[in-house]
Amino acid sequence: MKIIVAQAKHIKYATKISSLIQESAKSRGTGIALRTPEYIAKRIENSNAIIALDNEQLAGFCYIESWGHGKYVAHSGLIVHPDYRGKGLAYKIKKRVFKLSLKKYPKAKIFGITTSKPVMKINHQLGYKPVHFSDLTDDPEFWNGCRTCNNYDVLTRTQRKMCLCTGMLFDPKDSNLVGKVKTKLKSI
Repeated sequence: MKIIVAQAKHIKYATKISSLIQESAKSRGTGIALRTPEYIAKRIENSNAIIALDNEQLAGFCYIESWGHGKYVAHSGLIVHPDYRGKGLAYKIKKRVFKLSLKKYPKAKIFGITTSKPVMKINHQLGYKPVHFSDLTDDPEFWNGCRTCNNYDVLTRTQRKMCLCTGMLFDPKDSNLVGKVKTKLKSI
């Protein structure tokens, strides 16, 4: 299994990644923002994605995006193919995407929003803390990305103060956390 920074040659997986995200949203019945193959391809082109491959078989994916003029980085689109679930792959992908974030945006606060208990557990293991949505980016483009989620009405009704998702944040200014995270990331 290779877990690597996605490159232009991996754009061929964009449609499959988009479909996996859509299938996961449908099967879970909870909020997941859908992403088009073109959207996924752009993250791959910009070297802002991690892909897990078992030979040529797509096993998993996650990408990062910078918001608020580089003050924040969001981890999004974490997906593992059903054949590879329950084997710790999501954690390994998340560690790699976290390492990529720290390398590209060392001073940015790293965040994610999710309804997934396993993703919340992974985030917690990496040093994220649950926060109010007001502690996350106020960049309207980020929040517009939630429009395809079936919980978007909750987010808009509350003026982005709450949703069914949990917001989680890692602040690199917390030196205790940074040391612990760097130790965990060495195993990548």
